[in-house]
Amino acid sequence: MEAIGFNLPGLATQLVNFVILLVLLRMFVYGPVVRMLDNRSEKIRESLAAADQAQEASEKSQEQIQEALQDARAQGQQLIEQARQTSERLVNEAREEARRQGEEETERARAAIERERDDAIDSVRQEFGDLAITAAEKVIQTSLDGDAHKGLIEEVLSEASQSTGRN
Repeated sequence: MEAIGFNLPGLATQLVNFVILLVLLRMFVYGPVVRMLDNRSEKIRESLAAADQAQEASEKSQEQIQEALQDARAQGQQLIEQARQTSERLVNEAREEARRQGEEETERARAAIERERDDAIDSVRQEFGDLAITAAEKVIQTSLDGDAHKGLIEEVLSEASQSTGRN
């Protein structure tokens, strides 16, 4: 074998050295490196799991925040609607109260006008009666019974007002 360039004792020595080196590397380097890589791999897995949990928690938190915002918006809309309804009710009540007060004022004014009209009619009747008696006294130059003639005048005025009221 030496003719082809193989040295058998050198090859055997190199094989023994390689096997010893391989055993030493396996004992002292490969085991700790594999343990270190396994530990690192486990830490990465734990970190990924923690990141997944954190992401899930963040998503849940985001969903809760969105739900809370939607609830707040809905409550805000309800409050706005209630305020609108309350304002409409108050406006309607104020309008109704103003209308009622206007009607009351109108009725009071009508009643006052009717009283004044009745008072004016009574006053005119009284003055007309007094004038008629005074005129009659002057015509006949004697004093007539005032009460009897006032009754007669009232009767004539009533008949006149009834005939005027029919027209």
